[in-house]
Amino acid sequence: MNRLISILAFIAACCVGWGHAGETLRFADASTARNEAIASAFRDQRSGVPVTGEGVVARILPDDNDGHRHQRFILNLPSGQTLLIAHNIDIAPRLASLKPGDSVAFKGVYEWNAKGGTVHWTHRDPNGHRPGGWLQHGGQTVQ
Repeated sequence: MNRLISILAFIAACCVGWGHAGETLRFADASTARNEAIASAFRDQRSGVPVTGEGVVARILPDDNDGHRHQRFILNLPSGQTLLIAHNIDIAPRLASLKPGDSVAFKGVYEWNAKGGTVHWTHRDPNGHRPGGWLQHGGQTVQ
């Protein structure tokens, strides 16, 4: 009887583990799909592509103060591609205490350029004509 209980406990543990492995796989698949969407837009030189992703801050650039002000920084994506984030700080708050090596998640619109591309519209649309974007860093979401 004890042996039967041990076997059933082992089988139950395996089933629970398989369930969690599936969740991890689904998360990894979603991350891969997001990276592929950005890589595909870069490869095909497409612009105006809605994207979501995450990367590590490689460099912080000075703010762009021509016209609408933008906080600017370069992300290294897991694929090795670099991406300029141009975040409108006239519409949304800047990411506070951002530094190289930090992880940043983003949702915005991809614009092609030969250096890897730019993501903008990382904020709400003040006119309500398009879905809003966002940035996430250190537990903070700005839009």
